[in-house]
Amino acid sequence: MRIISILVMLLVVFMVFAPKSLAAKANTDETQTNTNILILDDGRVYGDTDLLVNIPRTYAEIKALSEEEIKREEKLARFKSKIEKAILPKGQFTINASAYTAAADECGKSDGITASGLKVKEKRTLACPPQFPFGVKIKIDGMGIYVCEDRGGAIKGNHFDIYVENKSEAFAFGRRNLTAEVIY
Repeated sequence: MRIISILVMLLVVFMVFAPKSLAAKANTDETQTNTNILILDDGRVYGDTDLLVNIPRTYAEIKALSEEEIKREEKLARFKSKIEKAILPKGQFTINASAYTAAADECGKSDGITASGLKVKEKRTLACPPQFPFGVKIKIDGMGIYVCEDRGGAIKGNHFDIYVENKSEAFAFGRRNLTAEVIY
C-alpha cells in the first residue's frame, strides 16, 4: 500500500512539473514571456484572463505578445462586430495625416487614455474618422502599422492623427498626404 501511494505522489509531481519543463525546453532559442496563451486550431486565442479573443495572428506573433499587449487585444476585441459591419476602403487610399500628443491643451486631459479606453502608444495609436471602428489596423506606407484607438473633433473624412510623444515631433511631422491600406 505504501508503494502505491508513493507511486501516485510521484505521478502527481510529474504531471505538475513535466509540462512546464517541456515547454521551457521547447522555447530555449526564443524569448520567453510570463503569459499563458492557448491557441485553438480555429484561430481563437485564450489569454491569462481566459477571455475569448478572435485575433487573426500567426502563432509566432501571438507568442511574442506581452501580457500588456494581450490585455490591449482583449479590449479591442469588443469592437470586432463593428469592424465586420463597417464599410472600409479596399486597397490603397490616401490619407491626410497630422500628428498629435496626449497633452492637456490638445486633448483636454493628460492621462493618455484614448476614446477606445486604451492608453496611447507611439508607433501604434491612430486617431481615425468615425467610419473606422476602433481596432481597425491600417498600414501607412513608410510608417508601419497603426491601430484606430482614438477619435477627435477635427478627425473627419480622410484626416488621421498619428500619436507622437512630444510636441516638437508633432510640429516636425506637420501635415502630410500618405498612402495607407486597411489590413484589419
